[in-house]
Parts: sequence; C-alpha cells; structure tokens
Amino acid sequence: MPIKILMPALSPTMEEGNLARWLVKEGDTVSSGDVIAEIETDKATMEVEAVDEGTVGKILVAEGSEGVKVNEVIALLLEEGEDASSLDGAAPAKAEASAKSEAPAKSEAAAKSEPSAPAAAQQTAPAKAPPAPASDKGERIFASPLARRLAAQDGLDLAAISGSGPHGRIVKRDVDEALKSGTGRKGAEAPKAAAADKPAAAAQAPKAAAPSGMADSQVLKLFEEGSYEVVPHDNMRKTIAKRLTESKQTVPHFYLTVDCELDALLALRAQLNDAAPKDKDGKPAYKLSVNDMVIKAHALALKAVPAANASWTDGGMLVHKHADVGVAVAIDGGLITPIIRRADEKTLSAISNEMKDLASRARSRKLQPQEYQGGTTSVSNLGMFGIKDFAAVINPPHATILAVGAGEQRAVVKNGALAIATVMSVTLSTDHRAVDGALGAELMSAFRQFIENPMSMLV
Repeated sequence: MPIKILMPALSPTMEEGNLARWLVKEGDTVSSGDVIAEIETDKATMEVEAVDEGTVGKILVAEGSEGVKVNEVIALLLEEGEDASSLDGAAPAKAEASAKSEAPAKSEAAAKSEPSAPAAAQQTAPAKAPPAPASDKGERIFASPLARRLAAQDGLDLAAISGSGPHGRIVKRDVDEALKSGTGRKGAEAPKAAAADKPAAAAQAPKAAAPSGMADSQVLKLFEEGSYEVVPHDNMRKTIAKRLTESKQTVPHFYLTVDCELDALLALRAQLNDAAPKDKDGKPAYKLSVNDMVIKAHALALKAVPAANASWTDGGMLVHKHADVGVAVAIDGGLITPIIRRADEKTLSAISNEMKDLASRARSRKLQPQEYQGGTTSVSNLGMFGIKDFAAVINPPHATILAVGAGEQRAVVKNGALAIATVMSVTLSTDHRAVDGALGAELMSAFRQFIENPMSMLV
C-alpha cells in the first residue's frame, strides 16, 4: 500500500504552512533522508526530508499551495513492487481538495444555505474559499483557494489574471501582481459604485476583525471608497498579531526604567575591538557592538538574580538554570527573535559572532525552529534608530523583555557639579505574576552595575 507523505509540523505551534517547492517529481526514486520539498512557515523556509524510500507515485499538493494543514497528505510514495495501479483509492478526498485542485461547483441547494455576501462581510471568522469560478466562455478557472479568496476580497476578475502556478494555476503571487498592476479589477471602467452597491464592496474586505474591535465593513465606511488598498496579511503578520494580542490580554505587564552611563562600556568596547586578532586578510576575529554587551549584561544580571529568570505556569513557577536570551531582529514583514543559548556562560566575542550569524540567517528566513523557539528572556534594541526609550511587549512564556534605547550625551550631576555623560535608557517589561516590582528593580540594578562597570563582564 502506498506510503502517505504528510505535511510536517516544523514547530510545536505550527498549524499550517505553504508548500513552496517540490524538489522531486512523480516517478523519482527517493531514499530516507533525501530532501524532497521546501515548506514556508510564518518564520522560515524549511527543507523536508523523506522518511521512507520508494518512488514518488503521486503529488497531491502542488507547489505554491498555501495554507496546507499539518498532517495533511501531500504526496504518495510507492514501495518496491508497487505500480501506479496501487494508487487507486489511496488519495484521501480531503487531500485532493487541499491540493489546490479545482473543486466542482457547489450544488444549488448548498449555495442557498450559505450567507449572502453582505452578511458574510460581518463575520469575524475567515471565510472559506469560494468554489472555482468560470470564465465568460464557460471555462473553469484553475486557482488556489487562497488566490480565489484574495481576488474576491479585492474585486479582481480571475479570468483576466494569468496563472504562474503548475499547469497555469492562479496562485497568491499572481493576485498580488494583479493588485500592483491593476489588472483584472472588476468594473475598472465603470463609474463609482452607487450607495446600494456598498455592501458588496464591504464584502471584498478581509473577514478578520479590525484591531479596534470594529468589523471590517464598519471600518471601510470611515474611508472614501478608492482611497485605500487592502494588503492581505501573510502568515508571519497574522502570527505576530495573534501572539501580541494574547500577551497584552493575558499577561499583566509591569514596567521599570533605568538610565545607564555608557562611557566606560564604550571605552572598553573600543579597546577590545582594537585588540581583536586578525587573519591573513586583515579581517578581525570579532567586532563587538553595544548590543552584544547588553545581551551579556542582561544574561549575567539574570544569573545574579535567578528568581527573575522565570516563567509563569498555572502549575508552578519555572525557574530556569541558564539565561537564554532572545534578540529581536527585524525582517521583511515582521520580526523574529533568534536565541543566544547560555549567554551568561559565553564570551563577548562568541556572543558577537553568533549574533551576526543568527541575524543574517534570520533575514533570509533560514533559521531552524530550535534557533528561535524557547529562550528565557528577550532584548529589543531600537537605539540604532534614535529611539530614546520605549516599552516592549513580553513574548510568552518569557517573564521579561528588555527595551534598549539610544545612547546619547546628556547633562548629569556628578559630585554636585554638572557634567556630560553618554546615557542609555533601558525599560524592563515584566510579567507581574512572575517578576514583581521589587524583584524587577533588583534585576535592573544588577544590569546597570554590569553596564556601568563593564570589566566585570570579562571575569
């Protein structure tokens, strides 16, 4: 019996992904460990390896397919001695449907039972993809469910869009291109829709509720028709929105801010960088940044105040033995937090080189799940953008996140006299269930001690 190849769960929280590319075709022989496909998650593009050996008998989910559910059958593998006849009846109907193949039109009775377009626009749950439309010539249009839904939202005529997917299928990127070029917009040459047509226009908007809590149809009424365009959310933006909303709604945030003088740290950083050994081409072995030293100081502070290195659970407090520091890295469409494991035990040069590698691979979405999942705390640094201070949102299950502002020269009082010092404002956001005010203050005091006495980080 053919072996079912399933959509893998590439992380504990993954529910669906995009099948970006097949690296094999039907008839190819594969062995255990061979890379057979690339899957896009909300954070990275991952390679999928074959578990069994055999011949690729049938590919059920075409490359370019989006929103493929975890554990859905994406292909069938023939074992030794099996031929194509073994495939009869082996492909589950659900897999066939989610392979983005064209579905037959719904029956008239089923269509009558569905809500009208204006009513559907009021729903906050994502709407199911409509059945495959037909062109004016009566020909069926091949398009993925996501492409059909996005086209409906933006008032695009699928019959006027060229497909770049397998066998000319219209996929998400084709709809995006049509939006940019204005191709296929319904009624493009018609006069502005009358008031009676506005409910239909509202139905073209995304079905999710707006951040304000207003329905999309209500939001649209606030703006002049044609004065905006709807940019569909990608998986990363949806995940970020979901997690941040959950964090602010379920985690009681508490904020503590300290000002740290940086002059000693900047002097030590320059000295260490000047002393870095160079290779034959003159490239230094490391180049420390202020952020590298902030990561180290935060990790050492958590080691010095271990009760703050914790995570809240209903069953009990998780007090971590190591300081694993996630560092926010901005990438196209959002951000990701690669983790420096056991940062308290690593040298500044090791942290610096590891951070550069992680940040580079994060921006090209090549991180492995274990490189950005977990951790015990986070650091978010916006100082390079000139931001003086801000408060970051906690990333559960972390109980703390450090928001780092820009180092700037300020007037300070020393020994009763005015002086100039380079000062950096840092704000700690804490989960008040795990780290209360006094404990958080102790942590920030330890952090400032390491920043203002940076030689202590070298011991």
